[in-house]
Amino acid sequence: MAGRFAPRPQRAVVRDGIPRQGTAPGRVRVWVPDGPLDLGLVLGPLRRGPGDPTFRTMPDGSVWRASRTPAGPGTLRVTARGEEVRGEAWGPGAQWLLEQLPRMLGSDDDPAAFVPRHRLLALTRHRRPGLRLTRTGLVLESLIPSILEQKVTTLEAYQAWRLLVRRFGEPAPGPVPGRMCVMPAARTWALIPSWEWHLAGVDDKRASTVLRAVRVAARLEEAAGMEPVAAQERLEVVPGVGPWTSAETVQRSHGAPDAVTVGDLHLPGIVGFALGGDRHADDAEMLRLLEPYAGQRHRAARLVLLSGRVPGRRAPRMAPRGIERL
Repeated sequence: MAGRFAPRPQRAVVRDGIPRQGTAPGRVRVWVPDGPLDLGLVLGPLRRGPGDPTFRTMPDGSVWRASRTPAGPGTLRVTARGEEVRGEAWGPGAQWLLEQLPRMLGSDDDPAAFVPRHRLLALTRHRRPGLRLTRTGLVLESLIPSILEQKVTTLEAYQAWRLLVRRFGEPAPGPVPGRMCVMPAARTWALIPSWEWHLAGVDDKRASTVLRAVRVAARLEEAAGMEPVAAQERLEVVPGVGPWTSAETVQRSHGAPDAVTVGDLHLPGIVGFALGGDRHADDAEMLRLLEPYAGQRHRAARLVLLSGRVPGRRAPRMAPRGIERL
């Protein structure tokens, strides 16, 4: 019987609510940014809901991320102390994560390239000097949750991501806080049974799009080395991936400052209200208002959202469909 069954993984020892998966220290890198840096603003877009198994923020201000890198699974803990940023990583992907740390924290981003044309955006930028655009260098980890967010409420999308990652992902390496997981590998996504998608609340259209994407995962990950526009074109070759999904992906994987999201239900009205007083603006009107920020339209939209100037709600939130109960 030897070798017939895989050995059971060792149970994690839980102390103070934090599972200790090993005593080996992680790899460490210290980096000094060339300007103000707000970890919450920079890394916040990578969090898919408050229960995201791949992302944690702690009371001490540290941010934990579990990623599937080209070198394998890895966990990264980022803390800011004074002018220094300290990254500590565990797992096979630890070295890759530390090499990418400056880019993930916006070292390739140039906030000075943004010239505000509206008083609202000038004030918001002044109040949020630590805003930089993250660049993860990982396409699939942003593409799959973006597909799950297509044409559903954020509550439904976040729930689907949480359930699927916990069900089919693997425990994040290192002394992670809580129950953190690394998202499934491409082959694992491809082998998820249809009923598991249904139980997670994912309809057949979105599930099929994910399956088509993971079948060409290697080609899609190559897009991380392309310019954002070319990367979007490659992503949109996959049936079911349109301009909304590709923009949401490259904003995170490439730190694309001009990848404005079109086709969104709420964003045109928010931008229209903030910059033109028109809560009923459509995509065309939004793009017209953002035209003075060509090359920096995504940053302008981020600043609009951070300004807090949004139109009041005029109808109840759209109720989740809950197809898993059908």
